[in-house]
Amino acid sequence: MANYPGASGDGNSPGRERGSDAGFGQRVDQLGSEAQQLFSDARGAVEDLGQTLDLRGRVERNPYGMMVAALGVGYVLGGGLFTPLTARILRLGVRLAALPFVKDELLGMAETAFQGYQAGRSGFAPSPPPAREGSASADANVAGTPRPPSY
Repeated sequence: MANYPGASGDGNSPGRERGSDAGFGQRVDQLGSEAQQLFSDARGAVEDLGQTLDLRGRVERNPYGMMVAALGVGYVLGGGLFTPLTARILRLGVRLAALPFVKDELLGMAETAFQGYQAGRSGFAPSPPPAREGSASADANVAGTPRPPSY
């Protein structure tokens, strides 16, 4: 057992008499009042936070959303953040979030390809000379020209 300077082995300081515990009582009273002060400060901070977040109003306006939020907070605080289930949920969320971007890219590529196809068809086939209306050649050109499919 280690001996520290100014301390005796029986728990009393050298200058204190064994029977007098007046200093100890004052210290207990001081600790009690400090604990009450800390408790009242914590209660005030929680009330301020509650007023700032307006939890009661949020629950009344959107009870199901707040239930989901509470489940999410409980899941994270319960240690579920780094589990295989969370990894699967995040992968699914990323895929679902990326789906509109991929769809837009694919539609853009398809439109570009179709425009290239149409430009290629019109570029290789010689365009017929303009014919006068009512002539036999104008009617033949209109009847024999295949039309591209309409989408």
